[in-house]
Amino acid sequence: MFSFFKEEGKVNHAYTIAFYNLENLFDTKDDPLTLDDDFTPEGKKHWNYKRYKKKIKRLGSVIAQLGAEKSFHTPAIVGVVEVENRNVVNDLVHSKHLEKHHYDFVHYDSPDERGIDVALLYKKELFELLSSETFTLYLESENGDRDFTRDILLVKGNLNGELVHVIINHWPSRRDGSDITEEKRIKAAKLVLEIVGKINAETENAKIIVMGDFNDDPTSNSVKEYLVNDTFYNPMERLINTGKGTLSHRKTWHLFDQIIFSKNFLTIEPNKHSFKYAEVFDKEFLKVWKGKLKGSPYRTYIGKWYKGGFSDHFPVYVYLSKN
Repeated sequence: MFSFFKEEGKVNHAYTIAFYNLENLFDTKDDPLTLDDDFTPEGKKHWNYKRYKKKIKRLGSVIAQLGAEKSFHTPAIVGVVEVENRNVVNDLVHSKHLEKHHYDFVHYDSPDERGIDVALLYKKELFELLSSETFTLYLESENGDRDFTRDILLVKGNLNGELVHVIINHWPSRRDGSDITEEKRIKAAKLVLEIVGKINAETENAKIIVMGDFNDDPTSNSVKEYLVNDTFYNPMERLINTGKGTLSHRKTWHLFDQIIFSKNFLTIEPNKHSFKYAEVFDKEFLKVWKGKLKGSPYRTYIGKWYKGGFSDHFPVYVYLSKN
């Protein structure tokens, strides 16, 4: 399915869909309603406007390169997570490397305690926005208190004239231990399937893209057993089986960042988009180049120490071909 497309050069009918965890894209202002104090000039990380603008510029340069090996276009759709608010997303799409490509975006504030949200960037010449809405994942802590996390974003639109539905996720973290927190991610998977059911009830044979930082691998229960049912295909499982990853934890690679498709993207039909192949964007300039973290993502901070990198995740992208 994939080899003939890989062997070609740039292809007129190739379109890129991407996802990127931007790692703490905060502005420099203190929001009294969220736990963003570290990312202020007076905070622990001494986050200032110069550092913010450098990060915006660097992230924009990465997004502009995604899929450039095969496509004449910058990505048609980019899901992003760990953005603080609408203003930082607006600064990103108007940054040096993206402004000329005419992106717009969809963003809603989430109830997450840190104030980080999910969003969708879209290239206006390739994607026509029709509607969007969010779905709240209700979780409780062990003592019964509300555990606030990111909403799930659903965007409906026309990709080169073809109706598609995109679901952007940032599932609960493993911070308290992967086994202890697994049930939260299983609940997130079940909510995604509820959203899928809603889409299918309204649109026959709907084409659906589910993307995000799932804080679980393609082979984890939440993804493999609960989300990727008979109607979905996860190309990221092939990548992790070859040793690919998007983040490194204690020298172990994980592929939490994934793009998953309804299986009708595997069918080749006239004037329809079909899936070709998926990749992790792990170019050398995105990696730490020396020391004990050599080869891992070159991030903005390591602990409290400012490094000036990009993100603690590599982005992922896929190619679609319009037949």
